[in-house]
Amino acid sequence: MSEQLPDIIEQVQQDDQEQTEEPPLFRVLLHNDDYTPKDLVVEILVVLFHKERAAAMELMWRIHKGAAGVAGVYPHEIAETKVLAVTTVARESGFPLKATMEPDV
Repeated sequence: MSEQLPDIIEQVQQDDQEQTEEPPLFRVLLHNDDYTPKDLVVEILVVLFHKERAAAMELMWRIHKGAAGVAGVYPHEIAETKVLAVTTVARESGFPLKATMEPDV
């Protein structure tokens, strides 16, 4: 009986490894618009995405000069929460800043 135990343990470990998969990740994008102040975008990046102020400024300029920029990459539920938080803060501040999410491929 004890000879079978290592085989069983090995099989259980293999099954655990096969069943454990990382959840798919999603990019949270902030989109450029002509109305949202740059300072608000920087604050959102610092507060909601935990960016250092210098990194937030750099990302804000990339968003401003392009169509959009990646604020962060998260599992689906967290990405959804970030998009909702950005939208809520922007609307409560009276601005149309758009945040979306897409699969991180």
